Amino acid sequence: MKLTDRLLKIASLVTKGKKVADIGTDHGYIPVYLLNKGHVDYAVLADVNKGPLENARKEVRHNNLIDKVDLRLGSGIEVLEVNEVDEVIIAGMGGILIGELLEAKKEVARSLDKLILQPMQAQNELRKYLLNNGYEILDEVLVKEDFRIYEIIIAKYTGKNTEVKDEMYYEIGSKLIENKEPLLNEFIDKKIFMYNSILSKIEGKSGDGISKKIEDSKIAINKLEKLK
Repeated sequence: MKLTDRLLKIASLVTKGKKVADIGTDHGYIPVYLLNKGHVDYAVLADVNKGPLENARKEVRHNNLIDKVDLRLGSGIEVLEVNEVDEVIIAGMGGILIGELLEAKKEVARSLDKLILQPMQAQNELRKYLLNNGYEILDEVLVKEDFRIYEIIIAKYTGKNTEVKDEMYYEIGSKLIENKEPLLNEFIDKKIFMYNSILSKIEGKSGDGISKKIEDSKIAINKLEKLK
């Protein structure tokens, strides 16, 4: 079993020796990889759908790891109890959904040492949720796989809300800038390309909200250029 670059990066963020839960585990590739390497000794593999959980069960059996895992059918972190695991991975879902999963069982989310979150879209909405609901963003990393750059957010509940200097920092995490993330400029260029694509489609058109959309896109491009 060979992990993709995205999954390898997520796995590398799990702390050695900690109990981990992989929410939305699909085939269970990350926890199986971590268990095989001896990086962790125990993992909870959870999925809301029976099919993916059975795929994970097959992968676990194939690797003779059945005594080191607990496979659970259910939604998000609702399958967990407080202090049952130290760290949780939630990857491959939308940012809004990830926020909803954390909100659904707050006592568990707030008790964790670390949340490793990899939203596929609405990353800005996830950052906004975290920073406005008492979570600290400890770190952020980018990983490139094929032509896509994925964002991974590492967070922990502290009870203190964090104000951002500008709404743009919901879109480009401040930790990426602080850390001089190697992929940052390429990531920003992709964002600028996206806003330019929006402009090319709507410039010259009229109607409710069009002029505001044009203005907002131009402001966003200007702010992004300054972050490089």
